[in-house]
Amino acid sequence: MSRDEGSASGKLKIGDHWNAITIIALSQNNPLKAIAEFVENSIDAGARNVTIVRGKHQGEHYLKIADDGSGIQDFRYVATHIGDSIKRELKRKGEKGLQGEFWIGLLSFWTVGETCTITSAGPDGTARSMKLVKGNPSYAIRDAGTLFGRPGTELLIRPILAGVRALSGDKIQNFLASELRDRIAKSGVRIKILDHASRRELVVEPRKFKGRLIHQLPEARCPFGEVYLELYFAEPSPETLVGIYKQGTRVLPDISRLDAFARSPWTSRYIEGIVDAPFLQLTPGTRDGIVLDEAFDSFRIALEPVEDALEALLVEQRKAEEEEASRQILHRVTRAFREAFLHLPSEEYGWLAAKTREGRRFGSEPGEGEGRGSAGGAGSEGSGLVPGEESPLGPGQSGAAEGSGEASPPGPEDTTFGEYMPEPLDRPEELQKSFFQYAGPLHKLLISPASSVIGVGESRKLRAVARDRSGRTVDSDVRFEWRIFEGAGSLEGTDSAYAEYTAPEEPCIVTIELRATQGETLLVANALITVTAELVRRPAGTSAAGRRGLPGYTYRRAPGELWRSRYDPEQSVIYINNAHADFVFASRHPMTKVRYIARLFAKELVLANFPEADREELLERMVELTLYTEENLR
Repeated sequence: MSRDEGSASGKLKIGDHWNAITIIALSQNNPLKAIAEFVENSIDAGARNVTIVRGKHQGEHYLKIADDGSGIQDFRYVATHIGDSIKRELKRKGEKGLQGEFWIGLLSFWTVGETCTITSAGPDGTARSMKLVKGNPSYAIRDAGTLFGRPGTELLIRPILAGVRALSGDKIQNFLASELRDRIAKSGVRIKILDHASRRELVVEPRKFKGRLIHQLPEARCPFGEVYLELYFAEPSPETLVGIYKQGTRVLPDISRLDAFARSPWTSRYIEGIVDAPFLQLTPGTRDGIVLDEAFDSFRIALEPVEDALEALLVEQRKAEEEEASRQILHRVTRAFREAFLHLPSEEYGWLAAKTREGRRFGSEPGEGEGRGSAGGAGSEGSGLVPGEESPLGPGQSGAAEGSGEASPPGPEDTTFGEYMPEPLDRPEELQKSFFQYAGPLHKLLISPASSVIGVGESRKLRAVARDRSGRTVDSDVRFEWRIFEGAGSLEGTDSAYAEYTAPEEPCIVTIELRATQGETLLVANALITVTAELVRRPAGTSAAGRRGLPGYTYRRAPGELWRSRYDPEQSVIYINNAHADFVFASRHPMTKVRYIARLFAKELVLANFPEADREELLERMVELTLYTEENLR
């Protein structure tokens, strides 16, 4: 072998043209993408109206796309210049807004149906048609033989492939609304879908993002051109994605599918929108891939400042969500304990020490009570926060309680801790009730307290609690009737919402019956009072004066330590170990987390209310309190 025969150079050539065309035609495997390409051809032709028809004729399913654009000037050129679109030349001459440059999009009909017939009027006004058959290298051009009567092009594919028949008009509409979002908006084209199968007419509107538009993002510039960004904060969901576009046409629905962007913030599912880079090189045929060349690398670098800005916004967003979630949890837990205390003896259970700002109470003026915390204690005058600890509730939101910023001595009725009302999540701007705040018909009745223990000769005030189906208090058009159903003693105020029972001089068990009537509705409730000669008093230091609500809670990360929660009465705050395995397990589901935190509050309440009880009694009290509390968690 000579030296000349061992080395050679030249140009690559296609050995089998039809085989190359077949490979190109089969490279598009998404029929929806193929339909989008047909519509884009209409937009490139200057169409103002595009109609997509999905129907059935003589037993064959078909898909037709008709437009009023400039039409096809030379069918023979189209058929004999696969891979050399005239758009390529127009782009070189400065024409903008055109998509495609290889003239291979037409071949994607192979993924939709068996034959493709294109009809269009030429420059002389004569309508001609060209027929292509899947898997056949031949084409046929002939006069249409009918009056076309209008400018534009009509593309008819039939019969439709069996798997494509499932593409409903809704699916086509939703796909085009996202795929051609900016192209539709900028061109003003009207796309209509006639779905004869479902007898519906649909209009394709550019997709509108539901989130909050993110302003003041850094500009993304690179040597190859400018990157257009339109990003929104949205509710996290699997459908919240950022798509990559090229000149208004979607290339990838999810930017994180690219390895270079498979990280936060693109994978956070908090951000949706579009990133449009007109200089990116697409893979021919599928047009849903990007060539990872120098332009792409420059694009990646240009988005780095944007990523940093989005990450900072995500940190703020997640922190705000954690604060709101913790605030909601505390409100739900407090409400559940309030309901539980209606059923439990008030002389046995009391609230923990907690304070609240006057500015958050009903009827207070804005700004009143500022500077006071919501959970009392050392530090910034009752802030309820410990130096170095970060509360999940945020400033001024660490507790829910009743009363003003400073503890006041208990009044004569303060021993009834079931009277506690949790603070509203948001202070109303005005006291006038909205329609949905008015109570409905009477649905539930109970007595507060439902169970109590008093000494012989002592009195106990009882309150009727009437509610509608939604839990709102019914305080009008209700008649009450109290009576001693079983046992001794006396009752006063037997026809009002409040009654007072006086025990006899002998121990006994008394059942109080309450009847409530509203119209034809009659409800009955019972309360049990145990009258004893020796009443167990609270140990010193556990009076009701300091037990007026639930304190706030804060997280303290203590990995490897066994404690789950600790109550600090000086700071009036409950510490929750968020590194404990139980907390991590419970945090997987929102409701499980709420129940876990409620049980921690129940534990601290039991320990504070029964400091001298033995282990068995503490466990019994824990079961009792969690039973009534978890029934009301919602």
